[in-house]
Amino acid sequence: MVKNHNLAKSISDASWTMFRAWLEYFGKVFGTVTVAVPPHYTSQNCSNCGATVKKSLSTRTHKCKCGTVLDRDENAAKNILKLGLRTVGHTGTFQEYWINASGQMSLFCIDENQYSKFAE
Repeated sequence: MVKNHNLAKSISDASWTMFRAWLEYFGKVFGTVTVAVPPHYTSQNCSNCGATVKKSLSTRTHKCKCGTVLDRDENAAKNILKLGLRTVGHTGTFQEYWINASGQMSLFCIDENQYSKFAE
């Protein structure tokens, strides 16, 4: 279905939305904090110094002027973790409002004790 260029974007968007919904659901079930972060430039920004290192999709190694050499995915994972911790760490309670596929609004709320283990 994704090969149909008229529907590809809608199908992909629906898939990512469903993936996120499942992650949030299982996070609640198992008492794990889930935080959505914007994925923009997570593989191009250096996780050590923050400098932007432009690279094509075929480049699998992140090499920065500061001397950091990591796999591209590992660099992105470190950046995503930092963004998530920064998002949760600003307030005593993190609240996120989101609208699910059926149009209902949900509130995801955690207190400081639930995410303190991630800030260590």
